[in-house]
Amino acid sequence: MLRRNIRLRREYLYRKSLEGKERLLYEKKRKIKEALQEGKPIPTELRNEEAELRHQIELEDENTAVPKTHIDDEYANASERDPKILITTSRNPSGPLTQFVKELKVVFPNAQRMNRGGQVIKEIIETCRANDFTDVILVHEHRGVPDGMTISHLPFGPTAYFGLLNVVTRHDLKDRKGIGKMSEAYPHLILNKFSTKLGERTANILQHLFPVPKPDTKRIITFANESDYISFRHHVYEKHGGPKSIELKEVGPRFEMRPYQIKLGTLDQDEAQTEWVIRPFMNTAKKRKFLGD
Repeated sequence: MLRRNIRLRREYLYRKSLEGKERLLYEKKRKIKEALQEGKPIPTELRNEEAELRHQIELEDENTAVPKTHIDDEYANASERDPKILITTSRNPSGPLTQFVKELKVVFPNAQRMNRGGQVIKEIIETCRANDFTDVILVHEHRGVPDGMTISHLPFGPTAYFGLLNVVTRHDLKDRKGIGKMSEAYPHLILNKFSTKLGERTANILQHLFPVPKPDTKRIITFANESDYISFRHHVYEKHGGPKSIELKEVGPRFEMRPYQIKLGTLDQDEAQTEWVIRPFMNTAKKRKFLGD
């Protein structure tokens, strides 16, 4: 198993290293296509390669015309099977953190909770790979208050780091008597205002934590971005008097997330390349929004 993981990782890194060459070749083909469509002369720097490039263009179809990236490889098999998630905590978790993680286990379908104990991250990741887990979620705390969440996609990554704010568990909601039991049906997802490239990347990481729901499910999970703070809300709805009278009920938990780093690797790889990280000067750039408008 260890040799297989090393081989797969090496193949993935090799495909990733070819991206620059493939992107350069794609740009050359695009320039020739535009020149032919608009009736303009072929650019001077491409005239020596024109015959070979035109031959390659003729052989392309819709699947090969645009080069694939490592992001395509990361979630290439996501549609073939439902996600299988392991949720754990930092060492020696407090009571509030344990309660929060228990609720997260029900929020994410097909999730399993594990007591961390004395296990190190590398052992956890290797065990998850061997048992075909698709994601690992690690929740942190500061003085008994959950303040961080790390989502690592297996087997190749990415790993996204989020800060947590304003965490309210189910038993802290005002109307907790009317909440009832939390539904375990596969939920519908609402992803709002993830319009930038980084926003689409973040939404892609979040949406692959959930399987495809049935059309008639009455459970809704919302990730709403506002000024780079992602509000998580969990609701169920009932239709009492027909389709126009819908009662929406929050079932918890609720919290805000703020992404601060994305790495192109798994949680145990300290040498993984950083795709994006928030910098101190970004906090003062109030007019600029990184996830979406």
